[in-house]
Amino acid sequence: MHLDVLDLRNFYYRTQLGRVAQRAIRDKLVALWPPLTGQTVVGYGFAVPLLRPYLGEARRVIGLMPAPQGVMPWPGGQANTAVLVEETRWPIPTGMVDRLVVLHGLETSDNPGAVLDECWRVLGPGGRAIFVVPARAGLWARREATPFGHGHPYSLGQLEALLRKHDFTPERHASVLYAPPSQRRFWLRTANSWERLGGWLQPWLSGGVLMVEASKQVYAPTRTGLRDVVRRPLKVLEGLPVPGVEPA
Repeated sequence: MHLDVLDLRNFYYRTQLGRVAQRAIRDKLVALWPPLTGQTVVGYGFAVPLLRPYLGEARRVIGLMPAPQGVMPWPGGQANTAVLVEETRWPIPTGMVDRLVVLHGLETSDNPGAVLDECWRVLGPGGRAIFVVPARAGLWARREATPFGHGHPYSLGQLEALLRKHDFTPERHASVLYAPPSQRRFWLRTANSWERLGGWLQPWLSGGVLMVEASKQVYAPTRTGLRDVVRRPLKVLEGLPVPGVEPA
């Protein structure tokens, strides 16, 4: 079940813990994808808190929000580019998107496979997506006071298997949110230190949120049916005399 857009907005923009989470995930996203000129960047779910760094360089930046969640205007102080959409029918032409970010759009869906099919459709050949989900082994998935405590958490193996099933090629992954999901001042004040420590200890320490980058690879067919057809003798010629050979 999708969370309400007002609850998501209040968490990310009006609580200190939400701002800490927003900064950590956004910084990791920008480290993976530095802003590039002329690209079409789309966010689905409630990905708009992560997209602001791309507004200056991208050709267009669009925030898609599923109807069960609701929509809010974004970005603040500029022309609105947020759109309310059906979960598996986005008003975007096939192959138009260069970069796609999914936050609170996969783990809360009743039909994640159909969402992934729509993600694959809108990406152009070689396009890339980053899926941000609660980590099954992390603390954030166990606390309902944050958006990551709702829906279906994933392990890395589960998410990569799901992506492959829907024709994505997983490329790389990262973990973020190593500090506990606590409003206490100590944890909030030391959140940046926990992120740095988690980066060093990532193989042994589980972050609260998993980020997996996947690409859309479209391969040219290795052969066509024409070669097989030409190799087969045409049945309509069967029984006709061969030139230079006397019939028996």
